[in-house]
Amino acid sequence: MNKRKKGRKLSRTRDQRKALRRIMVTHLILKERIQTTLAKAKEVRSMAEKMITRSKKGNLAATRFLARFLAPAAVKKLTQELSGRYATRNGGYTRILRLGPRASDRAQMAILELVK
Repeated sequence: MNKRKKGRKLSRTRDQRKALRRIMVTHLILKERIQTTLAKAKEVRSMAEKMITRSKKGNLAATRFLARFLAPAAVKKLTQELSGRYATRNGGYTRILRLGPRASDRAQMAILELVK
């Protein structure tokens, strides 16, 4: 029996999708706001929320887990700044704002940002 696969393919191979998610989550954490297509924003949102939730634990295992996926600067900001900001919040750390379609190919654009 065929089962539904989780996630979007984004017209990329598995390795490319994985790299794209890591890069976009890193940039989201460092800049706190990125502009991308709606499909990519929805895909990155779930990974970003999980990373923030993991950083709130504040133990060594959580930090090492984050270091496997993110750049050192992103891990530092996540564990020192963002985990304190979202300490009392139970999920919903990101927001997707829809923009109009992109002029070149009419792809639906969005802004993915961290909630203050």
